[in-house]
Amino acid sequence: MLEGSILQQLETAHRQSTRPIRFGVYYKNTLVALCHALEDHILSENSTPLVIAAFQQGKWYLQEAQRYADMAKCSSEIVIMAAADAGFAEHPTSQLPNVDLVALNSADPVAQEWHLIILSPEYTAMVLCQELSEADYGAGGIPDSDLERKFYGLWTFEPELVQETAKLAIAQIQQYNPELAQKLVAHQNAIQSHLAAPKHLSAVVSRVVDYLQTGQENLSIPTALRQQALDRNLVSNEIQAFLRMAQLMDMADVNNPMAAAEVVALSEMMGQLLELPAWQIKRLRLAGLLHRIDPLQTAESVLTPGTSTRYQEQAPSCALTCPLVPGAQVLRTMSRLRAVAQIITHQTEWWNGTGEPAGLAGDEIPLESRILTLVADFQWRVNNLKSSPNTRAEIFAQALDECRQQQSIRFDPKLVDALTLLVMGLQQGLDLPLMSPKVSTGVWLLDSRWDSHKTSQEMSNYPK
Repeated sequence: MLEGSILQQLETAHRQSTRPIRFGVYYKNTLVALCHALEDHILSENSTPLVIAAFQQGKWYLQEAQRYADMAKCSSEIVIMAAADAGFAEHPTSQLPNVDLVALNSADPVAQEWHLIILSPEYTAMVLCQELSEADYGAGGIPDSDLERKFYGLWTFEPELVQETAKLAIAQIQQYNPELAQKLVAHQNAIQSHLAAPKHLSAVVSRVVDYLQTGQENLSIPTALRQQALDRNLVSNEIQAFLRMAQLMDMADVNNPMAAAEVVALSEMMGQLLELPAWQIKRLRLAGLLHRIDPLQTAESVLTPGTSTRYQEQAPSCALTCPLVPGAQVLRTMSRLRAVAQIITHQTEWWNGTGEPAGLAGDEIPLESRILTLVADFQWRVNNLKSSPNTRAEIFAQALDECRQQQSIRFDPKLVDALTLLVMGLQQGLDLPLMSPKVSTGVWLLDSRWDSHKTSQEMSNYPK
């Protein structure tokens, strides 16, 4: 990490914090797809964001200059930092009134970075990275293929982190153009004063995933091994997009910010009690992480009352044509997440068939959905009771009793029995193994078995 670079300054600021930043390694094709998705989203909305970009060299800016001319029509201000090259300042885009160029000194570490920082009242986003050094590449050296160049850094939608990074970028600009820096501070303050909870984040995420998939389809890499490495990097970032969206939803809930982590821990322990296979627990884990993407279920589903258990098992892998509510709909953009979309969609079904969106009853409801709805409700009740004077054991007992009152009505009675065993363990000092998703390596949450049709194996270990 280059000394004095924006990336290094951000890492240093968070090194000893309670939330250290997790960085990852990204191929250039992944970053191009990410940046194009975020840039094109600017063209599709009316939020007039502040955009700060760093292009390493002016020649890379020239490749994107027309795109930035289009973006300027939809932005309040665009600032582009890069080491000066022939033509960098002469392109017509540079003459637009709300586009400013900052020609970096070649010795400035920011001249070796690749950044895109977007501050909008509707959402925030950024890509922040720098290319690996020749030594970092190892024995293989710098790759011949431009697509295989690797960059170290992060990308995120997290408002506080994006705002912090924007301040670091503006401080860098201050060294070259104090007047511009002052104007950018005013822009940032104005946006920050109107910044609300992300309203259109699912649309941003959907575009990111679409572009990542398109980038994957258009790759032309000589060997299968190199293709596989690039594929995995793209898929990992698709998962990261969803995890980051869910993470923001948790952060926005000041009363229950650990909901996803605790629901995942409870779900995994329930899965182990039921002796579910590892692939199913993994699917349940991802559904738990993402279960709050769509808190209100109001749409139809591919599953209908009277559907056999076997069809219900196969449905998540089938082509889904029914409408889902927006939060779950975005999950469908990845074939491997169709099963998770189904789990999340049906978490509001009731055991007695009076729930939504499909009015499924009993074993017609996907097993993971039944587990998810029970543990999410239990976690919510425990969280609400934390401020009471009751002991830990008493809080667990009260939350369990409230869930029991709804067994055979809202909840599967057999799962309530399993939750009772789990609560006994919690009352005796069992700790929940809370997991914070490592979004830089999100691909571990998937495996190839999710693409296959499921058979009766899904229910074989579950007591009828």
